[in-house]
Amino acid sequence: MKAPTLFATAALVLAAGAAQAEVKLWRLDCGDIQVNDLNAFSDTNAYPDTKMALVGSCYLIKHDSDYLLWDTGLPAGLNGAPQDPAAVMAPTLKADLPGQLAELGLTPEAITMVGISHYHFDHTGQAADFPQATLLIGAKDIDTLKMEPLPAYAQGFADPAPLAHWISGGGKVEATTGDKDVFGDGSVVMLQMPGHTPGETALMVTLAKTGPVLLSGDVVHFAEQLDHDGVPGFNFDRAESLASIDRLKQVVANRKALLIIQHDPRDIAKLPAFPDAAE
Repeated sequence: MKAPTLFATAALVLAAGAAQAEVKLWRLDCGDIQVNDLNAFSDTNAYPDTKMALVGSCYLIKHDSDYLLWDTGLPAGLNGAPQDPAAVMAPTLKADLPGQLAELGLTPEAITMVGISHYHFDHTGQAADFPQATLLIGAKDIDTLKMEPLPAYAQGFADPAPLAHWISGGGKVEATTGDKDVFGDGSVVMLQMPGHTPGETALMVTLAKTGPVLLSGDVVHFAEQLDHDGVPGFNFDRAESLASIDRLKQVVANRKALLIIQHDPRDIAKLPAFPDAAE
């Protein structure tokens, strides 16, 4: 295990007692995705003839005077898009991030960091609205986005355009190679959980009243995958995916954390309804 991972894991374990900063967490609406063939999320044929309405979720984390935006959702161009009942996956958007931030009295310029769980288009879509922010992303994911052409494993899901500002060197990037203690006090920690993409990460946020909250990224997309150890056929690496699902479950159990599966609509109610924040 690399030293950065050891340090960040130690910070994760100590976070409940060590964090002194004011930390708040908001869930932001980043789209809806109608999945008309849920078997696309299983390489073992676990969900035949099944549909599911998934959501796109982004999260705003306040750490004293800093704001971290975790994932940036579907592209704003999908605002009001009709959902095709014949498509395997049909995305649409009904609210953009700048508009939701305005409801909290914030402008895009208030965002100091943008954390991307992984490079898929439904998690990077509105990143270009925050060019002043430092980009936090798994090193293997941003390395993939720099490849021309995109490798076969990323095609159809990855879109470099929303992150072009950082890819070209115009913005500051922190490319993570292990766990990362974002603010250095254990309150917000990126956890390396590759498999869905080469650089996939989840995010642990420790709140004074709520306790530890683990935001899943796309380690899993819905709760049933935790029981089935479900791996979508489009994941980058099956073995890494299964190892990351196992790590996710063990971290939740050991920290007694509140797990928020970002695409599962049933998990929205686990946090206060916008514009209220979890504390």
